[in-house]
Amino acid sequence: MTVVSSPPIGVEVYSNSAEVRPSHSLIAARPWWSRPSSVTWAPAAKAIEAAVDGYTRFDDFQANIGLSSSMLTSRLKTLVDRGILARRPYQDRPVRHEYVLTDLGRSLRPVLVAMAAWRNSQLAPDDRAMILLDRRTGLEADPVVVDATTGARADGDDHVFAAGPAAGPIMRRRYANGGATIR
Repeated sequence: MTVVSSPPIGVEVYSNSAEVRPSHSLIAARPWWSRPSSVTWAPAAKAIEAAVDGYTRFDDFQANIGLSSSMLTSRLKTLVDRGILARRPYQDRPVRHEYVLTDLGRSLRPVLVAMAAWRNSQLAPDDRAMILLDRRTGLEADPVVVDATTGARADGDDHVFAAGPAAGPIMRRRYANGGATIR
């Protein structure tokens, strides 16, 4: 196993890069991304995962996520256009660029951690292609989503969705009638 990320304090992601099994990718945990309306998202998500793991150069992205040059070029451009990645030159002759996470891109890391934890919870321990380790202890981490204000877990019945200030009529109807009252 090799260290492949620049994680937050105290957390390290390890990946067995010698064996890439699509069924164990975080992408496998996202079947809704394969719908025709979002068919371009899965390859972009693979690029985001690679960037979170510390890859910055085109050749490294391509070698580690298995996309064709044209598809990878398109997805990297989309991620740059949407502010997830920044493109910057690292060589003058010939000109070559690297792709680095922006603050917005780095803010996706907790989402990827939560999705990886969810996916791993569906697999037997021997079937997990990557795990999250606490760098200080070397033990496998068990990430949870908590409310930063109260410290309480936010994945139970005590936390519910409600219409926000920018909600449109459909969203407001969805959460009308007290069905989403925060307890």
